[in-house]
Amino acid sequence: MRRHQRAVVLPVIGTRPEAIKLAPVIQALRRTSWADCPVLHTAQHRELADEALATFGIAPDFDLDLMRLDQSLGELTSRMLDGIDGVLAVVRPRLVLVAGDTTTVLAAATAAAARQVPVVHVEAGLRTGDFAAPFPEELNRVLTTRLASLHCAPTSTARATLLAEGVPAESILVTGNPVIDALRVTAKQPSSWAESIPADQRLILITAHRRESFGAPLEQICNAVATLAQRHTDIHFVWPLHPNPAIRPRVEHLLSGVPRVRLCDPLGYRSFVAALARSYFVMTDSGGVQEEAPALGRPVLVLRNTTERPEALATGQARLVGTDAVEIICVASELLDDDATYRRMQRAHSPYGDGHAAERIVSGCGRFLRHAGVDRRNRVSTGRFVRSGSAT
Repeated sequence: MRRHQRAVVLPVIGTRPEAIKLAPVIQALRRTSWADCPVLHTAQHRELADEALATFGIAPDFDLDLMRLDQSLGELTSRMLDGIDGVLAVVRPRLVLVAGDTTTVLAAATAAAARQVPVVHVEAGLRTGDFAAPFPEELNRVLTTRLASLHCAPTSTARATLLAEGVPAESILVTGNPVIDALRVTAKQPSSWAESIPADQRLILITAHRRESFGAPLEQICNAVATLAQRHTDIHFVWPLHPNPAIRPRVEHLLSGVPRVRLCDPLGYRSFVAALARSYFVMTDSGGVQEEAPALGRPVLVLRNTTERPEALATGQARLVGTDAVEIICVASELLDDDATYRRMQRAHSPYGDGHAAERIVSGCGRFLRHAGVDRRNRVSTGRFVRSGSAT
């Protein structure tokens, strides 16, 4: 990269988690002297992603507005590929930046690779080893690894996974996860949300949206919540409902009217962080919440049978409970009734980063481009650069 020559780095965002994770990276890129950073939004999640971007003062430069009611995964992917390719043809970026494992991520990586534009994958190396759990996220992340040129692994465990799959060590950078950067900034901002929860009530925050939770597993989760609410009169459940029609109507049918169970619309990011901070513990099938809650010292009960984030399990801050009502009730009751068990899970430590991931990612992009400037004959080269310090 020549002195004074600015490189276009194009982040592609489609969902709220991507917006939250990439917001600190976008802000860091825009503070550099060498990068132009327009933002492409597929609108895979319309309102949820829009709100998250607005929280960080980011407005998309390109908005594909691809959300359609009841569209199939194949239809969405096809329309994404076409729309993203059209933007790439106009912008001609030096790098395409993606985060996570959504359909937007795979479509952007595929479109970029087809145009020989290097892909930087943030949150690389996460695996469950099962394409069906979660689907299609596990498939998306595995395929994106094959297409990416620079792999920003959040932890040393993720790096080891990539190495075991044959990814060259020189193309992997351990950065931490920028979701922790976003969380730390947002947690310092005032929010009045927690004032709505009675001071003498212990708050349990719930999120659930995975495809593998649809149907009977979701009913089991609801049954567990109803039972816990009846047994423990000092707890208050808050469940921001995902707008997916496979989730909301069923939860409302089973839990509406249950005392001390509040079903609500999705919370804005600032309010959600306030809810996390106010919570006693969290029950979730979300990947991002598994990362955010331990950083705030909140135990996590993972409503899944497997997870691509084993680090919090290893530290004891999270436990896999699946979707069986009996197991959920048993483990949740132990946390509610046994102070020693709760304290062991309560440690405020993040195994997913120190809040400086965005800086490492941007530095890695700069080093990659400097190397690419030396040899432009291979624009999809993995590149060699000196790695900066680990975030974990």
